[in-house]
Amino acid sequence: MSLTTTEINAANFATMRHIERVRDLLNWVVIDLLRRGEAHDQTKLNEPEAELFALHTPALKSLTFNSPEYKEELKKLDVALQHHYARNPHHPEHFPEGVNDMTLLDLIEMLVDWKASSERMHNGNILKSIETNSGRYNISPQLTRIFENTVRKLEQA
Repeated sequence: MSLTTTEINAANFATMRHIERVRDLLNWVVIDLLRRGEAHDQTKLNEPEAELFALHTPALKSLTFNSPEYKEELKKLDVALQHHYARNPHHPEHFPEGVNDMTLLDLIEMLVDWKASSERMHNGNILKSIETNSGRYNISPQLTRIFENTVRKLEQA
């Protein structure tokens, strides 16, 4: 079976339209991620978050993530954290159903936030953070593995 030039051109045109649509959607994702990067955690620079984060972040950096001492220090940030979570959808606490209500874009921002946070923590370890937070937020083994795979790519950045 052989196609005519017209049939091949029509098929190629449909393929090119598909390619353009994928490109448009990927560009939208890139623009959204750039917007998120510019807006990330800006609420921490204003009250009621700024003073509490300025006061307690130095202590948190010196503690081991998720240790009893770390959790005690976090309690002192409760007012700031509640305000922060309510305004920042890259935190599972933002949503009634946590991670299950998040978008893939929210998850990307959350993961890179975890990565950057682990880099400034005493004994920070992103893989340990993923393991701990997967239990904390009831994240499936499949998504946990995707996070781990993604971190391996991020570590090349």
